Amino acid sequence: MMISSFRFRTVAACAVVVVTGLTVASCAPEYSSPQQVQTTAPVNPTVSYKYRGDQQLVQANQNAAVFCNQYQAISRTKNFSTDQDGGKVVVFECLHGSPLPVLPPQYNPNLGYNYMTDQELVDASRNAQIYCMNNGSQQVTTNVSTNANGTRTATFQCGPTVVIR
Repeated sequence: MMISSFRFRTVAACAVVVVTGLTVASCAPEYSSPQQVQTTAPVNPTVSYKYRGDQQLVQANQNAAVFCNQYQAISRTKNFSTDQDGGKVVVFECLHGSPLPVLPPQYNPNLGYNYMTDQELVDASRNAQIYCMNNGSQQVTTNVSTNANGTRTATFQCGPTVVIR
């Protein structure tokens, strides 16, 4: 009788642990900004972000620029991938001694830029950052929209430089 009572308590305790774990996992919050998932510091440091959607990809690109700035380097997209749970991951590499990329002729951040791939969106976002920095602003506001025909458009706007005292 004592053995079956002991087994019952052991099974009941295991069930409580499993149910509690499942409950906690099901309550995991959705992330609203890109999650930095890894950094490295070899010759060219890298930073990885897990993101959902275009707006978070743009934010990850801006975060990578800030990350690389601490190494006096510029960020460049190294690769895109999908992790085990289906989330998208982008890896940025910090390049030392590289000149700033040259803007396309007649670049205007106030125009809409159509894009099809994540790389094209990152490139447009980087061009907006460079344009704004060259014109005395470090703040870039991005608006991403999906058009009726399924294409996507990004528009950028330079804002005032934020001074932290």
